Amino acid sequence: MKRKIFKILLYTLLGIILLITGSLIYIKLALPNVGPAPDIKVEGTVAQLERGEYLSNHVMVCMQCHSKRDFTLFAAPSIPGTSGMGGEIHDQRLGLPGKYVSTNLTPYELSDWTDGEIFRAITTGVNKEGKALFPIMPHHNFGKLDENDIKAVIAYLRKLQPIEFDTEPSYSDFPMNFIVNFIPQKASLKSAPPKTNKIEYGKYLVTAGSCYDCHTIQKEGKVIGPDFGGGFEFTLEDGSVVRSANLTPHPTGIGNWSAQQFVQRFKMYADSNYRPVKVNPGDFQTVMPWNTYAGMTEDDLLAIYEYLSTIALADNYVNRFTSSK
Repeated sequence: MKRKIFKILLYTLLGIILLITGSLIYIKLALPNVGPAPDIKVEGTVAQLERGEYLSNHVMVCMQCHSKRDFTLFAAPSIPGTSGMGGEIHDQRLGLPGKYVSTNLTPYELSDWTDGEIFRAITTGVNKEGKALFPIMPHHNFGKLDENDIKAVIAYLRKLQPIEFDTEPSYSDFPMNFIVNFIPQKASLKSAPPKTNKIEYGKYLVTAGSCYDCHTIQKEGKVIGPDFGGGFEFTLEDGSVVRSANLTPHPTGIGNWSAQQFVQRFKMYADSNYRPVKVNPGDFQTVMPWNTYAGMTEDDLLAIYEYLSTIALADNYVNRFTSSK
């Protein structure tokens, strides 16, 4: 009897092992499943290049993450001459489940990618080889944008100055190395609202800028704080912690700000007289790319303000900075 029970347990265990192994193999080989890259060819018109440059540098801030940043200066501006080369690291120090390195977006790296493969990567999070990209690049937001805007970004990337720089590979720790395959989703692209509809167009810009992702507390991919309520923590290299601001129209957020004050908060970094302040270890620093968002037009910033003024209030005072000193 004991031998029979032992055999049953053994076969059951082997069955479970085979089931798990089969499932993991399926996850690795069959996922993600967002379909093939679209067969498209971006023309690269003057209008596309202008729009792509604007979006890449000032709204979607692709160039900010895919360049080298100088964290010895306030807001860590991109180092001149590194635009698109990649190499910025987001890793376990920031509470992430792996090490994620921004890739080289210049023609040095993308010359053998089709326009459709770049389009799929931006909008679904699946690379040329069909592998899932961790959403440190907010493809979940970019997949909600206008197809024409994505094509404009591709046109701009094609015209970047090639920079010969090979980035180190990204990787996810266990179990994220399996979970990440479930994250990519088919894009749900939609036409951009007319600029005359300030609230809806502002919402579109907020999606493109991924404001929600940084200004809402999340843990292990789950939202645990009020929408746009701020408080998301970023640990800096010196051990200091900076927290995102409350963007809701509550007095603890931007409720006491006028539209002009909101716009000026950005545009001050675009002033010709502005020079980034040197930041010593332990001094107030931010990961907010003020210098790149500052390039948005006043009309677009006003649209963002109009949209933020309509979202639910969050009574959430944020202690913006804790020094390592």
